[in-house]
Amino acid sequence: MMSGAWTVIAAVLSFAIAGVFGIWLVPFLKKLHFGQTIREEGPKWHKGKQGTPTMGGFMFIAASIATTLICVFLYHYTEEKNGIPAETTLQSAKIYGGLFMAAAFGAIGFLDDYVKVAKKRNLGLTPVQKLALQFLVAIAYLVTMYLFGENTSTYIPFVGMIDIGIMYYPISAVLIVGIVNAVNLTDGIDGLDGSVTMFAAMFLMLISSLTARMGLSIMSAALAGGCLGFLLWNFHPAKTFMGDTGSLYLGGYICAVLFGLDREVFLILIGFVYIAEMFSVILQVVYFKLTHGKRLFKMSPVHHHFEMCGWSEVKIVVVFSLIEAVCGAAALALVMLDGVAVF
Repeated sequence: MMSGAWTVIAAVLSFAIAGVFGIWLVPFLKKLHFGQTIREEGPKWHKGKQGTPTMGGFMFIAASIATTLICVFLYHYTEEKNGIPAETTLQSAKIYGGLFMAAAFGAIGFLDDYVKVAKKRNLGLTPVQKLALQFLVAIAYLVTMYLFGENTSTYIPFVGMIDIGIMYYPISAVLIVGIVNAVNLTDGIDGLDGSVTMFAAMFLMLISSLTARMGLSIMSAALAGGCLGFLLWNFHPAKTFMGDTGSLYLGGYICAVLFGLDREVFLILIGFVYIAEMFSVILQVVYFKLTHGKRLFKMSPVHHHFEMCGWSEVKIVVVFSLIEAVCGAAALALVMLDGVAVF
């Protein structure tokens, strides 16, 4: 079997697992009364979503992890059977270490969601608690990669590998935690985070294939398929929300693939929508304080600004997904113009 076929299998299998899992999971979450508490300061019409089951992110979490483990194992098995050397120990560590990091972020999200559900409020863990746990996970991942032989270099388009020395670790930890929280902020309307991440994963799959990182390509395909399966239940009007369980997992997963590719700088393009959402919140807070109460946006994150301007949730999802697709295509074009680097 051609190695590229495993990416297709991973995407289809993950889609099927996530979609079918929802048939059982959504009624189960309802039975447990794991309903979302809508924040008071959000758009007033979101109050109608009160009680919609949260933690639906378990659909793509289960699907992407199971599919990646199965398909990567079979890919390695068939390649070695045909006399083709398997991926290096470090490359394998990036796959399994990345999955573990994403799952650990998902566990933090689950704890946050559970506190919200148990206490019937929109606030779960305190910001300090969440950040402390997130940095702990990011540091554990970076230490693990170091132990498996990862260096302190990152790839810069048209330049090559640049070694930034010891500063690689604090910069990487901040970058991982920042992106994870940016993805979390993007989860504000039906289908938005899942759709944007699906497109991000699709382009990561293509970039991984071009750079001969088939394990990471399979991993990306599994996430894309899982997100699509989840959207069957999350697209407007949503039957379930992913919760912090899902959004923190997605952030960790995206970081895992890009760090696995040594193309952390591509977070600027692949993560453009997430970063825009995060900075809209930062700018709103800073502007509010500097102007003593004036607002730069009608509401932040920026997807709520467009809601307040009269855009429908579906329109916002479509536009933001198109922006993500353009940014993903730009990242892919950079890889192709730079020459397909295999390292």
